[in-house]
Amino acid sequence: MKITPVKTPLIAKKMFPNYVWDIPSNTKELYLTFDDGPTPEITNWTLEILKQYNAKATFFCIGANIKKHPDIFQNIIKDDHAIGNHTQHHVKGWKTKTKAYITEVLEAEEHIELQQSKRSYLFRPPYGQIKPKQGKELMALDYKIIMWDVLSFDWQKEVSGEDCLDNVISKSKEGSIIVFHDSIKASKNMMYALPKVLEYFSEAGFKFKSLSF
Repeated sequence: MKITPVKTPLIAKKMFPNYVWDIPSNTKELYLTFDDGPTPEITNWTLEILKQYNAKATFFCIGANIKKHPDIFQNIIKDDHAIGNHTQHHVKGWKTKTKAYITEVLEAEEHIELQQSKRSYLFRPPYGQIKPKQGKELMALDYKIIMWDVLSFDWQKEVSGEDCLDNVISKSKEGSIIVFHDSIKASKNMMYALPKVLEYFSEAGFKFKSLSF
């Protein structure tokens, strides 16, 4: 049973106004994001589908996965998608001391910088878990903390591909930041929903853009 809502409530956005939840706009633009890669079984497939629709996205990568799969990470960069930091080992902020959490972020950043010769200023906390002190310290390091407007719930085994698709189509609007996962766990639902999301919104005149600040 889902506790976290598909659509982030306005009250949550107001409680944490320094975090980025969406990109307010009247223009038909959407922001697809993919967490937890790079993953051999699914990331390259994701890149090919995005290419078919001339869609750009933002990949929040785990440092350990970048280290294991630098070639796939390079494919993301070559396709001109944005890169975000998702910690070195996908740690839970609420269960991690702040100093250790920042170390996780900086370690992942080392792998990002090594591969693309520049740092990323985008950070998404795994599980959406981040303590206020952790957020404050990361923002002091010039990170933009990227949350979301719409969750696909592609990783949940209780959610079908059809449900995943409906979550995105029914809740997204201009400027929405949408969460998918290029992970094995999410791959079945994501492979069903992503092409249909791209087709549906492309036919409606939307463009898919990467995040940049």
